[in-house]
Amino acid sequence: MGENFNMLAKTLFGFEDLLENELRQLGAQNIKKGVRNVSFVGDKGFMYKANLGLRTAIKILKPIKTFTVHSEQDLYNKIYAMDWSKYLKPTGSLAIDATIYSDLFSHSLFISQKTKDAIVDKFRDTDGQRPNVDLKFPDLKINVHIDRRKCTISLDSSGDSLHKRGYKTATNIAPINEVLAAGLIMLSGWDGQSDFMDPMCGSGTMLIEAAMIACNIPPNLMRKEFAFERWQDWDVDLFEKIEESLLKKTRDFHYQITGYDKAPSAVKKAKENVINAQLEDFITVKHEDFFKTQKAGAGKLHMVFNPPYGERLNIDMQEFYANIGNTLKRNYPGTDAWFITSNMDALKHVGLRPSRKIQLYNAKLESRLVKYVMYEGSKKGKYMK
Repeated sequence: MGENFNMLAKTLFGFEDLLENELRQLGAQNIKKGVRNVSFVGDKGFMYKANLGLRTAIKILKPIKTFTVHSEQDLYNKIYAMDWSKYLKPTGSLAIDATIYSDLFSHSLFISQKTKDAIVDKFRDTDGQRPNVDLKFPDLKINVHIDRRKCTISLDSSGDSLHKRGYKTATNIAPINEVLAAGLIMLSGWDGQSDFMDPMCGSGTMLIEAAMIACNIPPNLMRKEFAFERWQDWDVDLFEKIEESLLKKTRDFHYQITGYDKAPSAVKKAKENVINAQLEDFITVKHEDFFKTQKAGAGKLHMVFNPPYGERLNIDMQEFYANIGNTLKRNYPGTDAWFITSNMDALKHVGLRPSRKIQLYNAKLESRLVKYVMYEGSKKGKYMK
């Protein structure tokens, strides 16, 4: 196989352990966990595999140079000194994004601009031609990361964030990010060995991610493009081989995945997205108000959902969360119910004691993923455990 190199997978806060575990299962080497990221080693084929197969990664970066930086001119000089012809043609296009944690530089846009100038000037000086900037479909996407004085230049192998799986054409008012949905389901311990339900399914993200986990389907098969497909060393045969090897590992699923939503528009969108993801054999979406439903079968039910936070929807949150608690308590015995919320105050009105609480972020909102265990049988205090 090809030579090994360092890579960095970025993720959401609280998902580092999940991502580390995913990388281990895929076969990464030298795995090191950071905050919102995990670094690892692999070859080009593994880079393709990581982009296709990781559920909790947002991006896979390939660091190509690290140096100490003392000023803007120093940054320019060191980027200018790099051999960019290995990665880009003078007639190609590029895009740069920068993240800065430094008292030396305050403006990430300015750093992006300086980096672009250095690369473009180098090409102009050596080839008499210069690459263009293309923010939408660049041939090369470059990531600049400055932490105090340490600057790391990486190639972005993913392009668009990996949460853009490619199955969603329709979203509702407050869609959940696909990587967040997959991570919540994985944190809940879902293993595909029972029925699954999202009682407030919106555009169906949670249902689709749950089905892909249950069937071990690679999450990013439907994506239109990864950034590495525009690289000079793009190997389509190797990519197809990796894709095939991942597809061989899919497995059967013998239970039901059900979604409810009381908004007809959401039900329609969820159904469209399920069809796009080619998972209609496993997922049923129904127009129902969760508070008027009860558990369908006798077996164990695994429930994960994302109730409204009151951020964008106008409802009485106290009453709404009390209804969640009452519906679970009365109508859903034998259920492990998990949901995420950023409304800590409303959480007090559920009226049940959570058996787990995990701190996470949904976008910028500090949130909790909580678990309620509804026992079978009618012993009064059981659900309080």
